[in-house]
Amino acid sequence: MMLYALINLKKEVIKIKKSTSVLQEIRAKRKSLVLKNKFWRYKINLKKINQRCWELLEPGREKDFFSRLTDFFLLSLITLNVFAVILETVDSIYEKFQIYFNYFEYFSVLIFSIEYLLRLWSCVSRENEKGSNYQIRLKYIFSFGAVIDLIAILPSLVALFYPSIDLRFIRALRIIRLLKFSRYSGSINSLISVLWDQRRSFGAAFFLLFIALIVVSSGMYLVEKDVQPEKFGSIPQSMWWALVTLTTVGYGDVYPITGVGKLFGSISIILGIGTVALPAGIMASAFTEFTRRNQKKYEDKLKFMLKDDIIDNDEREELKLLSEKLNLSDEDIVAIEELYKTKKK
Repeated sequence: MMLYALINLKKEVIKIKKSTSVLQEIRAKRKSLVLKNKFWRYKINLKKINQRCWELLEPGREKDFFSRLTDFFLLSLITLNVFAVILETVDSIYEKFQIYFNYFEYFSVLIFSIEYLLRLWSCVSRENEKGSNYQIRLKYIFSFGAVIDLIAILPSLVALFYPSIDLRFIRALRIIRLLKFSRYSGSINSLISVLWDQRRSFGAAFFLLFIALIVVSSGMYLVEKDVQPEKFGSIPQSMWWALVTLTTVGYGDVYPITGVGKLFGSISIILGIGTVALPAGIMASAFTEFTRRNQKKYEDKLKFMLKDDIIDNDEREELKLLSEKLNLSDEDIVAIEELYKTKKK
């Protein structure tokens, strides 16, 4: 009887141990789930913060007050920096207000550095970006806007760590901050896009200009070197006259005096008109094609949204944002929509 009681007691102890083990396992799993839940909540919140940070730093939407406020603050700071750089070159003003200029520069560098770092951190939230966060950030670092942001703060940082550098040169170099306006100007972005799209055509045009420069300067050297050795004594000296003549500037500080030289100069002037007109024609043609492509993109989007014959407020807002991005005027938008309605009828 005693043996049977001991066996039952042992079984009960084993059951209690098992139940305790199961309870501990449940608690461990529950703790793990809580930690995982906290981690995902933190990750989701971090992603939202990242997205919001990018929205604030990029040109703001019309209804986004804080984004517009950020744009206004940064644009004002850029404008004040440009004026500060200009005024610092006036010695009498700089000597009188040097301490204020320095404090303003420290403040500007701090703000622009924070802006650059925040853009680098939040650029992963940009639309239509593929790849890992590292790849997206690496691609962003070498983008035009990021390079300008870095150059805007680099001179001041270099001067901070290397005080022996010529500060006048550093101060003048800060005028590059003016290029930060390009992020907020659709026209400048359009110009950059056109120049990049037509880079080969412009390269060919400037190569022709270079050939013309060599030919004209060499010819003028041959016909004027004996008469004006101080002005046309070598081909590099003649290049100054050739450049201002081919670009139709003609300063008048150097000019041919022989009959053959004047005849050659006249031919060079006529040649220069064609040389300058070539890049201008490329630019005009490229802008026309760029505008046509943008109008086509807007028309395709409009066609997609009019499948149900209704454009609601959200779709209209999306079209408005697209038109701002494509740098289309209100007249362009009205013309495109009227043309599409005419085609549909």
